[in-house]
This record gives sequence, C-alpha cells and structure tokens, in this order.
Amino acid sequence: MNRDDKTAIVSELNDSFNRANFTVVTDYCGLTVSELQELRIQLRDCNSEIRIAKNTLLKRAVADTACEMLVDDFTGTTAIVMGYDDPVAPAKALAKFVADHEKMQIRSAALDGEKISSEDMIALSKLPSKEVMLGQFLSVLNCVPTGLVQVLSGVPRTFLYGLQAIKDQKEQA
Repeated sequence: MNRDDKTAIVSELNDSFNRANFTVVTDYCGLTVSELQELRIQLRDCNSEIRIAKNTLLKRAVADTACEMLVDDFTGTTAIVMGYDDPVAPAKALAKFVADHEKMQIRSAALDGEKISSEDMIALSKLPSKEVMLGQFLSVLNCVPTGLVQVLSGVPRTFLYGLQAIKDQKEQA
C-alpha cells in the first residue's frame, strides 16, 4: 500500500469517526469472512458500519475526533463499529452477534464523546429502541391528564352517590 492510499484511508476513517455518535472497538480474530459479512448486513440495516484497518492508520484517523480516547484499545486485530443515528440499534445488533460468535470480543466503546466499557455497551443494547421509548413517554404523558380528570370528577361523583343514597333512604321510609 503506497502513501497516497494510506492518506485516503486515514481521511475516510477520520470523516467516519467525526460523523459517528457511537463507536465500538472490537477484536474480530478468528471470524470468517462470511461471518463478518453477516455482521455488515445487520449493521447496514441500522445505519451503521464495521471498518477494519491497520492500527497505525486507525490511530492517525482518530486523532482530533470525539473518539480519541479509544486509541489505547487499537491493538491486535481491530474492527471498528460506527453508528451514525440511534446508538441502541447497532448496540443490539453487535451484542447479539457477539453472543452468537464467541470469537468476537468487545474491547471498549465511545458514546457521544465519552468512553464506556463493554458492560455499559451491553447494557445499552438492552434498552428499547428510540421509537419504543418515545411511545412509552407519550403514554405516560397521556396518563397524567386522564388521572387528573378522574380525580377531579371523583368529588362530584361521591357527592352524587351520597344524594342518591339519601333519596333511596327517604323513598323506603
């Protein structure tokens, strides 16, 4: 690989690191090409990608980006998973793949410029998706006015039940 190719790869990786809001450093040693292709397809469905490059190129590419704290984890066989939208979807896909393929290991991750451990990344993968969380939030917002209406209508309703009981008592007498 000549110097121009390396420069092009570094600039492309640097652009990817700058656009990504979720980045995971993994060790892919022992995986076959077909297994990696399977992961690529799963990640592509959630607007994410996996990139494999030499560690020296990755160290140059990550400089002056929000993911710079991951530079210490670029050792051995390194693959980088980058998510560009919702971080939960690629975390779910990667966690499922890692659970199915023991050879792949998660070293560390970065979420919105902060380094998180592999355990935190697994916990992130267990969260519901953004759409589900918004739906849950809207249901909570919907319950508050409904509960308020029920509380406010309870006082007149109780008063009405009392009047009805007095009426029934006088009719029986």
